[in-house]
Amino acid sequence: MNAAWAYPFIFVAGMLQAVGASMGGQLNKSIGNPWLATSISFMLVLFLTVALFACMPKPLPSVGDFAAMPWWAPLGGIVGAVAVFAGFLLIQKLGAGPVNGITITANILASLAIDHFGLFRMEQHEMNPWRFLGALLMVGGVTLIAKF
Repeated sequence: MNAAWAYPFIFVAGMLQAVGASMGGQLNKSIGNPWLATSISFMLVLFLTVALFACMPKPLPSVGDFAAMPWWAPLGGIVGAVAVFAGFLLIQKLGAGPVNGITITANILASLAIDHFGLFRMEQHEMNPWRFLGALLMVGGVTLIAKF
């Protein structure tokens, strides 16, 4: 993907994440079981990814690629499922703004720590006053959204 498309693509993905959380909340409300709603949602994701893999099966990893992979790398999907489940469970009660705002703000705060300390083999980007101010503004903004 051309770097010029990266930010618009991420922006659209973020918008779709908010839409998806609201859709998932409605799915949960309709069937009344957050575990089943999450399962249905992930089954559809699995179907789509298997279909896309069938269309574009290459490149395939080598045995060495698997051997070099950190043990925790495949757990990212499970970690993401916690956020999906929380959204499905709470978005109808709290509203899309607070749920997505808190999710995104928590994501930003964790991302700043990951960047600063170079966690999970990420390139290190040290905390600076501007990043810190951005984090404070996120916390302040989501507090206002959740309160009012």
